Amino acid sequence: CTVDSEVALRVGGDFFFDPQPGDSPVKLVLIAGGVGINPLFSILLHIADLHGYQEGKGNGYRMGTAKLYYSAKTTSELLFKKNILGLMNAFPGKITCHFHVTQQSSQICKELQPHVTGK
Repeated sequence: CTVDSEVALRVGGDFFFDPQPGDSPVKLVLIAGGVGINPLFSILLHIADLHGYQEGKGNGYRMGTAKLYYSAKTTSELLFKKNILGLMNAFPGKITCHFHVTQQSSQICKELQPHVTGK
């Protein structure tokens, strides 16, 4: 997003992302904290599937980019972090993630360092 961008925000309720082949591409920003990652991780997997279809099979929907912002107390509490890193590596520039930790006292592993902010 940039200054003056129009965004839609959804808090609570049922979470799903089910674009149809004729829909316009969208850029998604997903924001999660703690175990709240669960429904958003499912959406992220679906986005990866859509990007996979674009690269090979072509289902008719053109997926935009997806950015995940995910916060937890420590990196050990970041659920699915290895899977998320795998998705970022599989779809560079199309799926990105920024992890934020609020109470990390130990060293952050090298694999996560470029993607983590916090204390």
